[in-house]
Amino acid sequence: MSERQTNARLSHVRQELLAPVNAIAGYADILRDEATRLGLPALMPDIERVLESAEALLGLVEGLLDAGTTLTRREGESLPDFQERLLHDLRNPLNAIKGYGEMLLEDIVDAGAVSLRQDLERLLTEAARLLVSLEWIVNFTCYHAATAETEDERTRLMAADPLLAIRAPDLSRKHPRETGRILVVDDNASNRDLLLRRLEREGHQPIEARSGRQALQILEEEDVDLILLDLMMPDMNGLQVLERLKGSKRLRDIPVIMISGLQETGSVIRCIEAGAEDYLPKPFDQVLLRARIHACLERKRWHDRELGYLAQLKAEKEKSDALLRSILPGQIVGRLNGGEVVIADRFENVTILFCDLVGFTKVAARIAPGDLVENLNRIFSAFDALAGSLGVEKIKTIGDAYMAAAGLPEVRPDHAEVMAELALRMLETLEGLNQATKIRFRARIGVHTGPVVAGVIGMNKFIYDVWGDTVNVASRLEACSLPGRIQVSEEIQRALEQSYEFEPRGVVSLRGKGRMATAFLTGRRHTS
Repeated sequence: MSERQTNARLSHVRQELLAPVNAIAGYADILRDEATRLGLPALMPDIERVLESAEALLGLVEGLLDAGTTLTRREGESLPDFQERLLHDLRNPLNAIKGYGEMLLEDIVDAGAVSLRQDLERLLTEAARLLVSLEWIVNFTCYHAATAETEDERTRLMAADPLLAIRAPDLSRKHPRETGRILVVDDNASNRDLLLRRLEREGHQPIEARSGRQALQILEEEDVDLILLDLMMPDMNGLQVLERLKGSKRLRDIPVIMISGLQETGSVIRCIEAGAEDYLPKPFDQVLLRARIHACLERKRWHDRELGYLAQLKAEKEKSDALLRSILPGQIVGRLNGGEVVIADRFENVTILFCDLVGFTKVAARIAPGDLVENLNRIFSAFDALAGSLGVEKIKTIGDAYMAAAGLPEVRPDHAEVMAELALRMLETLEGLNQATKIRFRARIGVHTGPVVAGVIGMNKFIYDVWGDTVNVASRLEACSLPGRIQVSEEIQRALEQSYEFEPRGVVSLRGKGRMATAFLTGRRHTS
């Protein structure tokens, strides 16, 4: 299109826009005069905002052919880009006119100022007609001289458009069930103010941001439930902000409704693909805006509840796993959680320890139950700490007896060494505990090494247990040991004779096993 054709088209656009814009400004003047005459100061702020927006719209229209105005086609700017910018800039004040006008309509009914209603409805009708015909008016690529047929088609389209049906407000409508903190991001002050006013009326807590960068700064410090994000902004457009939000682990779940004067399908698709929850064109339909905000907040609440439930389930599972790990080895807990039903393994080289408190039954008969349990818990808790530090698996306690195993469920070559270390430290720890109490306990310990079978038994109360001849021998060695001594088998002595010292005991008779050569483990071998 030549420069001459473009100027001709701009002239036609200005003429098409001037009539409805002048009508809007005229009705706004009438409303201001009538509200002043009736003494209705509460209506004046919104009427003034309508007037300011009408004057801004009129200034844009009158400047279409003037050099230096914001709507003059920029150097190198294509016609489609210019048309898009023109639509955006014209819709902003129209959005404010429609929004404040709809709020005024509610206020007029509340104030009983029915004489203002007719002029306000005419103003809104003109704004709606202009909105419907706006794209047709500024469509440069399809411009031809207006014909009767074209005008008839425009009339038919406008009559069918629901925006022309100005409805009286439903005063019985309640606030939405869901309210929240909503961040409004728009570089246009009128648009921001209008949205903030609407949101406050609906019971929300609105926060405003003048740019995309300011919005991101606010979100670093504040939590919000919903973001209303303008698409066209100068420093960082809405799509860029949206991509930043969805790329943030902390912010990605905040629902975003995109708002823009651009209504082409491409913009909607790009925003939805980038993660927007919804898309609203300017100017807003108040009922639609309320419904979409309510729907987004409700989904956000359900999502938050779901995250809360998941966190609660995770915490409960961690508690359950921690409880299981206090009963079962960690590796076995993992196998149970993995779905294994029957857990049974054979280990060829395991060292078993039994420890029994000497004379415990007599002590239990002469002290209070609370004191007895407290002392037993203190001793066995200390033994648990020792076993955990050495990587030895506590199997169970039976009354005043303590059983542990090294080399399962994870195989380790130093199973005999760590068990010898545990046995020596148990006697040392017990002696230290006796210094702090009037009740003195002594222990006898038996240790043996060999093959075992280990597995989980029980359905409601799990236990990880160990079976085999090695277990029986270790138990018998403990039973015939002496107070304060660690009795071990020949297998243990042979395995540890290079690093530990032993005192031969000779041959002892083990119940069910017959005669067996044993020794007492006395300490670590000192090397020079």
